[in-house]
Amino acid sequence: MAKRITERVSLRDYQQGVMQRLQSATTVAQVDARLGLQIGNDNWLVDLADVSEVMPVPVVASVPLAHSWFKGVANIRGNLVSVVDLPAFFGQQHVGFTLLARLVLLQPRHLPHASVLVNKMLGLKHLADLEVMPLETTEAAWVGGKYKDASGQLWRVLDVVKLVNEPAFLQTGIA
Repeated sequence: MAKRITERVSLRDYQQGVMQRLQSATTVAQVDARLGLQIGNDNWLVDLADVSEVMPVPVVASVPLAHSWFKGVANIRGNLVSVVDLPAFFGQQHVGFTLLARLVLLQPRHLPHASVLVNKMLGLKHLADLEVMPLETTEAAWVGGKYKDASGQLWRVLDVVKLVNEPAFLQTGIA
């Protein structure tokens, strides 16, 4: 009987140790991990802390007298959320969105009830696997960095704080 109790205690200690190591590894991975997105024809990385949710594109109600890149508003669980077509805002011509398109809800601390449409999610990318590239002076203000992956693909870092503080991003109506 005493042996079984000892076995249970050691198994419980082992399980707790595994859980602690997993939580530690998850914390380290989140610091290094970025969400990979396709915006238009380009690959972008977004800090996970800047995203509150990623979801399939819901029904979007258009808003009159708005820029073409401002798609309108969507009802997300009873809240009206603004929807910006990010490739169009970036000035890219694209054929439109497929079933792979996603609505990325931004963290409310940056801009409440705001989201951006992207062409598709590309999964998590780890900065340790990417090579840092120099930024050019002609880059938009919201480009927070550039990387290249092992296959030579270029990845831009989307600085959400600079994007949502860009006057043109905030001015959705046509004057």
